[in-house]
Amino acid sequence: MGNTVIIVIVCVDKRLWSPMYFFLGHLSALESTTTSIIVPVMLWGLLLPGMQTISLTACVTQLFLYLAVGTTEFALMGVMAVDRYVAVCSPLRYNVIMNSRTCISVVTVSWVFGFLSEIWPVYATFQFTFCKSNLLDHFFCDRGQLLKLSCDDTLFTEFVLFLMAIFIIIGSLAPAIVSYTYVISTILKIPTASGRRKAFSTCASHFTFVVIGYGSCLFLFVTPKQTQAAEYNKIVSLLICVLTPFLNPFVFTLRNDKVKEALGDGVRRCCQLLKD
Repeated sequence: MGNTVIIVIVCVDKRLWSPMYFFLGHLSALESTTTSIIVPVMLWGLLLPGMQTISLTACVTQLFLYLAVGTTEFALMGVMAVDRYVAVCSPLRYNVIMNSRTCISVVTVSWVFGFLSEIWPVYATFQFTFCKSNLLDHFFCDRGQLLKLSCDDTLFTEFVLFLMAIFIIIGSLAPAIVSYTYVISTILKIPTASGRRKAFSTCASHFTFVVIGYGSCLFLFVTPKQTQAAEYNKIVSLLICVLTPFLNPFVFTLRNDKVKEALGDGVRRCCQLLKD
């Protein structure tokens, strides 16, 4: 719900028609999509215990969309970090560098890369023969649990998939680290406290989101002993699919005056319409 509100106000409020909020709108769309892919199926199974089934086609679709949206989100986080770097370190050239054509291009590349990069991993996952069971110890079609059901040797494929995941994560984390290193260095050089506070406020929300996003992935890679791995994986996945998308609207609005003003104006307009 919160992400949908952000998408709406970014689209309708002209004060938010800038690269930062353009990227934020796409990020909110990705978060909403992640929740929509997982939560309805999960609730369906919890509320109707006899309906805890999913077809093979639905499983393939769910896994592909989940991975593709996640990869797109990582790519977009890297883009947003570079955007904050340009805004803080080269403010006079910001409108020239981050023009509408550039913004549309990098967002398009992020979406296309996210979806194309996950075609082979999902295809490879479902090329195995599943003969051990038809029960997944998870609330959605998790790739790790699917591979456990295979009676084929999955070691090489798992290794390749692991390398691809590392490449995607590092490939988006590296520009974020470099960008924020320069951003923090530039902010510390600002002579006035008010100037430093204003510069930091433009980056704080995205920096918090980056920490939450990559922190969640770190927890997925740091898996406990085998007897606890399945439950641990389910808990972390639940945090990624439900808690993180729920928190992100608050992360981006609590410290952002423009978004709060746009939300306030939107609420007042709605109240006025209801009165009329």
